[in-house]
Amino acid sequence: MIFFGSLLLSPHPYSEYSSFRALLHVAIERLCQRYKLALSLAVCLCLAAPVHASHPDVLLEAKIPKVTVATDNKAANNKLNGNKVNDNSPAIDTPYNEDTLTIENVKNINGLAPASLWQPELSEPSLYALLDAEFAADRDDKRRAVSIYKQQSFKEDATAVFERALSLSLRNERVEDSLQFAKTWQDQNPDHVPAWFYVAHLALRAHDYILAGETLNRILRYDPRADLSEILIGIYPNNDDDKRELLAALQPLDSEQNASLSVLKAGLLYQFNEPEVAIVHINRALERQPDYVPFITLKADILRKIVTAETVINYVSQARLRNPDSKSLYLYEIRYLLDLKKSEQAWKLLLEAHSRFNDDSEITLLAALVSLDTEEYASADELLNMLAKSPAYLDQAYYYLGISAERQQLFEQAKYYLNGVMQEDLVLEARRKVVAFELLDNDVDGAIATLEKLRKDFTVFAPDTFVMQADILWQQNESDEALRLLTRAARKYPDNEMLLFARAQLLDDKEDYVVKRTLLNHLQALDPSNLSYQLSYAQLLLANERSSEQGLALATAIIQIRYDDPRYDNDLHLQALNVLAGNALAKENYQQVIDYLQTPYDVLPTLRSGTLLLRAYQGLGNNDKVEALLADLQQRFSFGQHNINDRIQLY
Repeated sequence: MIFFGSLLLSPHPYSEYSSFRALLHVAIERLCQRYKLALSLAVCLCLAAPVHASHPDVLLEAKIPKVTVATDNKAANNKLNGNKVNDNSPAIDTPYNEDTLTIENVKNINGLAPASLWQPELSEPSLYALLDAEFAADRDDKRRAVSIYKQQSFKEDATAVFERALSLSLRNERVEDSLQFAKTWQDQNPDHVPAWFYVAHLALRAHDYILAGETLNRILRYDPRADLSEILIGIYPNNDDDKRELLAALQPLDSEQNASLSVLKAGLLYQFNEPEVAIVHINRALERQPDYVPFITLKADILRKIVTAETVINYVSQARLRNPDSKSLYLYEIRYLLDLKKSEQAWKLLLEAHSRFNDDSEITLLAALVSLDTEEYASADELLNMLAKSPAYLDQAYYYLGISAERQQLFEQAKYYLNGVMQEDLVLEARRKVVAFELLDNDVDGAIATLEKLRKDFTVFAPDTFVMQADILWQQNESDEALRLLTRAARKYPDNEMLLFARAQLLDDKEDYVVKRTLLNHLQALDPSNLSYQLSYAQLLLANERSSEQGLALATAIIQIRYDDPRYDNDLHLQALNVLAGNALAKENYQQVIDYLQTPYDVLPTLRSGTLLLRAYQGLGNNDKVEALLADLQQRFSFGQHNINDRIQLY
């Protein structure tokens, strides 16, 4: 098996490259024996001490930072570069030679300059060049450090230098530049096998799949079972075109004996909906590593496309029994059971997993959530109270204990837990529920106080709290005060779209037409793809002109979005139906209202839809439907009675 280190994929920090230190150590020992006087002088130069070049054959390879002085002698300058010239030639400035680092024509503090310096061409990497590169890297002069290392890496016995050069290149250059460097070095050192791995990995990262395929083929010819896992880390393409190119490059490669390559092919074929071919490749990988969990779960994913759910569960269960300590296999089977709506089986398996991994908070939390889903509240509360002992899971435990209490209609207990939630990604939803409980008790002041405290404790949620408070005021028939609150909030947060939209929603479609249209146009300019803005604008247009083509087109486009479209939103879909139904009702097209809303109301009844349907049946004079629907509305929403929670929400 070819050894492939982690140097390329996880570049080591400055203080950890042991191979480079070893190189320096050997080089220092060697050069100290050959050039004791040169090393002493170099150290002196680095310390900015006076320089006295007393011997013409001394090798001086040091660079004083930020000093540039012309030499007094062209002969010395040309000797530095290995040229034979007339010593009487006029003096010229010595250019910096990165291949063989020299003194940059430095005069010492006594005004003396080196008179006759020469530097032989080294076949091995120059110690002083590498030191200079490290000093440059330490001073954040990355470009210089990379340049020097690259030059030195093409000398003899420079494998460690090449690896350090590649590490620096990956940190500071484009991957294409690193690939070009690695490929050039590998061409010069064709027998250096680790370089093949570097080139293959970089070619994959650079999406050069032809080069990647050629290099992988060379590796597999050398060792059909070579571990390619490190090469394949982090190279998976994001778009379908690149995935197809990668698959095309891999298909000709013989992966029968190579598990990692077989898995990569299987994964790509699975994504391109070729499960029958993918299963062949994943089976090859499993022959090599039958109990490797990622291979098992990939096979399960593939099987889900070609066999029954029962067969998949049996396969995963058998694999789990062979690997009883694999949490991943437990979780895979549990989540698959949940996908199949088999909550009871998932719950039992979760309790089994919890008993095996009783210190695992992830398992405990999932078991608690499934207990909630199956209405096993005693089990859920027990698990969540266990979870609350872990500081890292305290907020999540309190949040779901609040949900459990809410479902058991223990509202005071629910408020206690939800008020204790302080985790930023949960606190807003927790306080929103607390506000709802307080409004159920008609405690408007308590609801507003909760929002004001949340605004003080979490300023990031201030716009949300202003919108929620305005909604409460609106429900209390204090629309003017709600609008003033949002206007003040918008001045404090002028770029917040949520506040602008909430303010627009409170404006009357007819009396505030110009202001509302201006606000909605501004919002649509900020986010042209926002369907909520488009629907609100459609409603505004239709309220002022029943036959508005633009308004009808905007609302119709929203209801035509398919459920499998990422833009689909069920609530927005229903709102658009209500807008179109309301417009049809205004035109006395009662049957059109029924066509829009009867089926949605049967599936997901809402007060707004039911009210529009009721008026449509009244318009048609269908008294039986009117009586039946009125009774349903009264039962569901206490329709016709004073109940603050039955008001149609704006937000």
